Amino acid sequence: MTKTTDEVIDRFNQAFQERDATFVEDIIAPDCVMESVQPAPDTTPYEGSDASFSSWKALIEDHQPLRGRGRPHRRRVGAHPLAVRLGPGPNDSVRGVNVMRIIDGKIVEAAGYSKTAPVVDALES
Repeated sequence: MTKTTDEVIDRFNQAFQERDATFVEDIIAPDCVMESVQPAPDTTPYEGSDASFSSWKALIEDHQPLRGRGRPHRRRVGAHPLAVRLGPGPNDSVRGVNVMRIIDGKIVEAAGYSKTAPVVDALES
């Protein structure tokens, strides 16, 4: 059965909320291309379902304070959360957004972006 876009996004978010990577295993297309937010400002591309799943699995299972805890944020596009907040609470988290293309109930493209404080060496001198 093909999942709707709503179901795919819900499963993706559920994986992060429950720290269970099995929620994303069957929603990744074989030819998925995913770009992570790390290392900033560049990104790391992952091609194929195995590489994409491994990257998401590592994030989902990461127990560092600012990683792995994705919560949908208030902003939405249609029925879908646009922004997520990573971290244990509003004062120790970062905001981010995942942009995904879903075809036939599978994620075929995904790119993650985070809002972090800029580092400006010139201002510190």
